[in-house]
Amino acid sequence: MKENWKGLTLPELFELLEPVPVPQPVSMAPQTAGWILLGLLLLAIVLASVWMAIRHRRKNAYRKQALRELETFSNDAARIAEIVRRTALTAYPRTEVASLHGADWLAFLDRSYNGSGFSAGPGRQIAHAPYKQQDTSSDLYDVARTWISTHQANLS
Repeated sequence: MKENWKGLTLPELFELLEPVPVPQPVSMAPQTAGWILLGLLLLAIVLASVWMAIRHRRKNAYRKQALRELETFSNDAARIAEIVRRTALTAYPRTEVASLHGADWLAFLDRSYNGSGFSAGPGRQIAHAPYKQQDTSSDLYDVARTWISTHQANLS
């Protein structure tokens, strides 16, 4: 023990201690090219996912609008027929849809959602609804809602 430490109390001895050196802060920046490339790849994946989600949302916006209108006019067969026609004109080329009527129109609707609710079901009302007043069943609303939600759109 050193001579100059004799007679000192414990707190006085603690004051003589040198402080522990503080290490340099660890850098959070990637140190190798592999981590930089991985970060760029992850950023690209996130950006592509966001872009695809926005594109999908815009591409299906017409469906949401049609479903909102369908809710409003759920008891009016003529309006349901109009909403289905406008939705089809939005989703498919005009040259393919605009001239269809009667059985051809119903067959097209059935083909586009792989069902038979229009040709052989309550959807038959759609073919004549714009031309004559008729009672609307809730089944027509259900078929139209299913078609709007599930048809395979042919958008580019």
